[in-house]
Amino acid sequence: MTTPTLPRSFKDGPLTGVRLLDLTGVIMGPFGTHILADLGADVIKVEAPEGDVLRNYRPLRSPGMSGQVLHLHRNKRSIVLDLKAAEGKKALQALIAESDVLVHNMRPRTIEKLGFGYPAVRAMNPGIVYCGAYGFGAGGLYSDKPAYDDLIQACCGLAELAGQISGNPAYAATVVCDKLAGQAIAYGVCAALYQRAMGGGGQEVEVPMFETSIEFMLIEHFGGGAFVPPIGGIGFHRVLNRFRKPFRTTDGHVCILPYSDKNWSDFFEYVGAHELIGDARFRTHADRAQNVEILYPLIEREAALRPTQTWVDFCDAANIPCMPVLSLNRMHEDPHIRQVGLFSVGEHPSEGAYRVVRAPVRFSAAPFALRRHAPRLGEHTREVLREAGLAEDEIARAAGHGHIEGETA
Repeated sequence: MTTPTLPRSFKDGPLTGVRLLDLTGVIMGPFGTHILADLGADVIKVEAPEGDVLRNYRPLRSPGMSGQVLHLHRNKRSIVLDLKAAEGKKALQALIAESDVLVHNMRPRTIEKLGFGYPAVRAMNPGIVYCGAYGFGAGGLYSDKPAYDDLIQACCGLAELAGQISGNPAYAATVVCDKLAGQAIAYGVCAALYQRAMGGGGQEVEVPMFETSIEFMLIEHFGGGAFVPPIGGIGFHRVLNRFRKPFRTTDGHVCILPYSDKNWSDFFEYVGAHELIGDARFRTHADRAQNVEILYPLIEREAALRPTQTWVDFCDAANIPCMPVLSLNRMHEDPHIRQVGLFSVGEHPSEGAYRVVRAPVRFSAAPFALRRHAPRLGEHTREVLREAGLAEDEIARAAGHGHIEGETA
């Protein structure tokens, strides 16, 4: 069992000194451990001999090093273990004994069949924080179902809400449920580490995508459905209005979002809708939220009469929330993004120049650092297993047919 100690220096971040075994793949789990790695944890990514499937998403410059991997796997070390073989399992057991955290996103039956369910891991290291990230909560009817982001968007209410606007259920153009669960992994692990540091010992943390996404969806949509019996339907009226969208201008698109009483008064004045100033339907925020089907079409008509920059200039001067529609392809050119230094260019040892996005959350006493570029598959196998006390012949057998640095796969 490891005993948590307070490092004298937090040179790598707030989680300096924490060792984490990452048995996750694709996006949900790797995003959670990405956050923890950026916070300073020594994240050891344990990969099967074939590697994480995300490694070969195209386009890429060389096999196994996709653009997604360059970002998600930075500040981590990669080792290859064949967990279907006795030698691979033995090596993982040695690592578990010296680690603070283990995170996986296998289904409960799968991880238990491998011999690394929570009871087994706890026997190896009673103080470990064990985080299982699943599609559906353990013990429920769906606990053994496979889960991917599209599936969870369909069943958590997100797709149906989109259908209330467009007429057909639809997925968001991002793997939002995967990333929500990834963030839940990060805060769940941090909370469990704090509890352990306060004397609470190790524990199992469950992060289910389905339940996490339902809670996320209900934050603004609960409404009258929060009461028993309900005093109204589920759904936030303003957000579900089909006129809620970026508005076309003479040269592009813009978000114009008058919010406060003064915002709307200034907007009405600017567009010449003087008769609406003081109108009882728009007097308070609650009144306006029930009448957006009148207000949003008004903004849409007026937006089309002026260029985007004209709207931004007016709204900024009047303190009305407003931003042009920006493209991810050119986000790094935005002047604000340049000023806060979100993007930089790194030089990967094998992949060359690539765009680095720093951790968005800043700590004044523990600045973000790119400590390691994303590792090649199995790059640190020998290094990490040597640290765990394995002999050279044991290391080779544990990796199976996987790549070990300095050898050909």
